Amino acid sequence: MHTKIRCRAISVLQIMNIAFFLAVFFSPIYADKLPDKLKTIKLPPGFHIDIYASDIKGARSLAIGQRGTIFVGSRSEGKVYAIQDTNGDFLADRHFVIASGLNSPNGVAFRDGALYVAEIGRILRFNAIESRLDNPPAPVVVNDTFPKETHHGWKFIRFGPDGYLYVPVGAPCNICDPDDPRYASIMRMKPDGTGLEIFAKGIRNSVGFDWHPINHNLFFTDNGRDWMGNNAPPDELNMAPKKGMHFGFPYCHGNNIIDPKFGRGKKCTDFTKPVKELGPHVAALGMRFYTGSQFPKKYKNQIFIAEHGSWNRVPPLGYRITLVSFDKNNFPSYSVFAEGWLDGIISWGRPVDLMVMPDGSLLISDDKANVIYSIRYSIKR
Repeated sequence: MHTKIRCRAISVLQIMNIAFFLAVFFSPIYADKLPDKLKTIKLPPGFHIDIYASDIKGARSLAIGQRGTIFVGSRSEGKVYAIQDTNGDFLADRHFVIASGLNSPNGVAFRDGALYVAEIGRILRFNAIESRLDNPPAPVVVNDTFPKETHHGWKFIRFGPDGYLYVPVGAPCNICDPDDPRYASIMRMKPDGTGLEIFAKGIRNSVGFDWHPINHNLFFTDNGRDWMGNNAPPDELNMAPKKGMHFGFPYCHGNNIIDPKFGRGKKCTDFTKPVKELGPHVAALGMRFYTGSQFPKKYKNQIFIAEHGSWNRVPPLGYRITLVSFDKNNFPSYSVFAEGWLDGIISWGRPVDLMVMPDGSLLISDDKANVIYSIRYSIKR
C-alpha cells in the first residue's frame, strides 16, 4: 500500500512540475515591452542594464573578436550571429548571420582571427572571419568525432590559457552511467583538432566555464539531475586545477547526496566536491570571472553566473545573475546580483551567457527575449 501511494505521489508531482514548465517556458515575450520590463530588473546601486542588441533569435554563447565583433551562438535557430557597435554608443548597429542550418551551434570561441563553432557532433572553424562578415567563408571541419546524442549535446567552448580548446560532452540522459567515457566530461584538444582527450569526468552537463585570472585554475558550472525533488540536488560551481579529476556524476551530487540508484556502494568523499553548491535546478550556465575595471573593486576576480532558470521546479527558481565571491581566506559566498526576469511563475527572459567587455561592462545573452543586455556601472546617470 505504501509503495502504491508513493508512486502515485511522485506521478502527481511530475505532472505539476511539467505544467509549471509549460507555463514558464511558453510564456510570451513581446519585443515592444522590453524597455518597460528592463525597469523591473533589480541591481545593486550604481548598476544599470540596457539592451545592447535585439532580434538575436535564441541568443546563447558569446565570444569577442580581435576587432571587437561580438559572436553569438544559438541552440534552436541553427544560426551563428555577429554584431558590432561601430559608433561606441553601447548599442549594436550592425548585424550579420555567419551561418545557418547548423545543428545546435551553441558554442563559439575566437582565436587567431578565426571563429570556432561547436555543433552537437563536431567543431567548425571560420577563418579570417572579421574581414568577411558580410560574405562568410565556408567552414573548415576541425573535429567531427564527438558523440551525436542530442540529449545535453549542445556545447559551450572556450580556449584555455594552455592554448587548448575545451569542449564539454554532457550526459546523454537525466541520470545514467554511460559506457562511453566521453559522456559526462570536459574534453580538450589542440586548435587543429588533434590531441583530443578527456580533461575532467563526472560532470553531468557543463554549459559554462572560465579560468581564474591569477592561478589559471579551471572553474565550471554543472547542472544537477532532475526528479529528486524541488530542493535537491543543487547545481554546482566546480574547480579543476589539474587533469584527471572526477566530480561525482552519476554517483554523488553536491557535497554529500548519494544518488538513490547509481550511488550504491559509493562515498561522496571519493570524488571532488564543489567549490560552491548553487540553487537547486537553477540551470547555472555561463560563468565569468570579472576582470574589468569599471565595476567597484569588490567585484574584481569574482564570478558572475547566468542562471537560466528551472524547468521542473515548483515554484520556479533561477532566471537571474548570481555572484560567487571569495574572501581573503578563499571562502566562497553566493548571492543574487541581478533578478527580475521571473515575474511570479512566469518568465519573460532567461539569461544564458556572460562576457566582460574591454571597457569593463558585462554583456548577457537571453535566448527567450532574443536580446543581449549590457550592464554598466556609474554613480551618476
